[in-house]
Amino acid sequence: MKIRDYAVLVSVIMIVVMMVIPLPPLLLDLLIMINISLAITIILVAMNTKEALQFSIFPTLLLLTTLFRLGLNVSTTRSILTNQTGGQVIETFGSFVVGGSAIIGILVFLILVIIQFLVITKGSERVAEVAARFTLDSMPGKQMSIDADLGAGMISDQEAKKRREKVSQEADFYGAMDGASKFVKGDAIAGIIITIINIIGGLLIGVIVHGMAMGEAAQLFTLLSIGDGLVSQIPALLISTATGIVVTRAASDGNLGSDITKQLFAYPKMLYVVAGTLALIAFFTPINPLLVLPVAGVIAFGGYRMQSVLAVEEKEESEAAGGGQELEELKSPESVIDLLHVDAIEFEFGYGLIPIADKNQGGDLLDRVIMIRRQCAMELGVVVPVIRIRDNIQLQPNEYVIKIKGNKVAAGEIMLDHYLAMSPGIDDENVEGIETVEPAFGMPALWIREDMKEEAEMAGYAIVDPPSVVSTHLTEVIKRHAHELIGRQEVKALIDNVRETSPAVIEELIPHLLGIGEVQKVLMKLLKEKVSIRNLLVILETLADYASQTKDSDLLTEYVRQALSRQITLQYADQNGPLQVITAGASLEKKFADSVHRTEQGNYLSIDPESSQSIFQKISEQASQLQQAGVQPVLLTSPAIRMYMRQFVERFAPDLPVLSYNELEPEIEIQSVGVINISAGVVNVS
Repeated sequence: MKIRDYAVLVSVIMIVVMMVIPLPPLLLDLLIMINISLAITIILVAMNTKEALQFSIFPTLLLLTTLFRLGLNVSTTRSILTNQTGGQVIETFGSFVVGGSAIIGILVFLILVIIQFLVITKGSERVAEVAARFTLDSMPGKQMSIDADLGAGMISDQEAKKRREKVSQEADFYGAMDGASKFVKGDAIAGIIITIINIIGGLLIGVIVHGMAMGEAAQLFTLLSIGDGLVSQIPALLISTATGIVVTRAASDGNLGSDITKQLFAYPKMLYVVAGTLALIAFFTPINPLLVLPVAGVIAFGGYRMQSVLAVEEKEESEAAGGGQELEELKSPESVIDLLHVDAIEFEFGYGLIPIADKNQGGDLLDRVIMIRRQCAMELGVVVPVIRIRDNIQLQPNEYVIKIKGNKVAAGEIMLDHYLAMSPGIDDENVEGIETVEPAFGMPALWIREDMKEEAEMAGYAIVDPPSVVSTHLTEVIKRHAHELIGRQEVKALIDNVRETSPAVIEELIPHLLGIGEVQKVLMKLLKEKVSIRNLLVILETLADYASQTKDSDLLTEYVRQALSRQITLQYADQNGPLQVITAGASLEKKFADSVHRTEQGNYLSIDPESSQSIFQKISEQASQLQQAGVQPVLLTSPAIRMYMRQFVERFAPDLPVLSYNELEPEIEIQSVGVINISAGVVNVS
């Protein structure tokens, strides 16, 4: 047996012992305060219990509290009749609570007894009796329901056994409460009888034994008896109320000590309320605070300790239950559906990069992701889906991977205790570091220590901290793959947003001229060439103008690009100088126009391998020269073959913009740095 089991057994024995052995007034005061605290605890627990089995020990507890209260009555009666005192608590209730008037005390006591006996106790007794009858009548039906669920395979054998035990326990409880309610009724009757005995016995003893005057004896023993009755009946009233609340609870299989300690103190926070109540009694009544406050302190400390223990136990149980639940979910066939979900964007990193994502370690990656989504919305006009960020122990400690729809599209490696230094074009020998490649743009760079940072800045190096390297790389990957992130559902959301301000164009275009899928194809082609779709109203109006003429998404995209000419011009033009372009010559354009094959399934480009290789080489050479000069290379061609030129170029230079003359504003100044032509099967640049 555990210590708490012995404590309960000793407490029961001491209740019987105190009926026989006289107790000093100070100990009586302490026991009376414990009685009041116990009553408050019981009613609070009863009010917070959600189902019957959580407080199934209540019938037995009701018997013990009644026995304890009657034992106190016997001890206080002995003290009153023997020593003309019942302790400070009884004297306070007899004088302070009822104003020192014996008549008022008797009336208050009778009112409390009437409330308890005629209202609460009688009602609880009737409810318990009816509940017991209905519970016993419903037992066969509940048993049949359990057997039916078991036969249908809806529950397991263990679950069926548990439910049968619960039905049996509920029936036991209702039967027990039907009898236990008689304890409350008998307690009320006993309280009246004991009070009358105290008054009559006190008068006889005071006059005959102590030689007191009749009035003096009546005043003294009546107040003491009334105080004793109030001290006893107030906790009895609280427990009677708890009886009415808990009358539908069920019995338990646990032993008495375990059930009392587990169930009575199942709500440790309620002990703070009990301690606070006792503290108020100590401060606002003449009761000695040194008597009450220690009890309140012990109760509050006990509540704190039990709350701490319960928190640890609940955490362990939840972790164990969570693991078991996950295991069951993995075993169930329905769990396979969850495995089919693929996140639109994933950012996985090794354990060494956890500090950049952990706010507790100063990481701001989550905040940077929010800014990336805002930046993409402003620049591209798309709502980037939620970016799933998680660590991956399979990666190297300093490695990270970016996935689009479950597929790896980019990766990198950073050093958290270093800075990335990118050369201005002329390397400084004094700047030492670990050679690497900047992941977003593929530029050569160095990982330098923090003590080298100032010297590198003076040498003209661009210094970037590791979180900025990651966020820049993630931003560029999203921009490069934005066309893969916009599906029909995302397009519908964008169209619905335009519908709120411009419903006319939506009603004309969708679904009469084009479907959402056809609009999606156009938007995907624009995003693939890094053309922002933020001005969606212009795009939809252009589609509404030309959709009646053709449903070809390539042609519709060309019409939209021409409608966005000002936007495209500003995207590539340099405000401080002319737009430098590589121009497709007339012979090259004729070669492409002749190589277009038209079929019922669509048009496609077919150029012989030798010519393709030569054209690839010349365009790449021109583009590299412009890049080395720090200029964004642009390939300029006629509107008729622009889309075919783009299909040809994107295979080896996906980031090379291909523009047509109609996509540039007339006032823009254009400077051709090279014209690519074909003569006698040879590609040349002039």
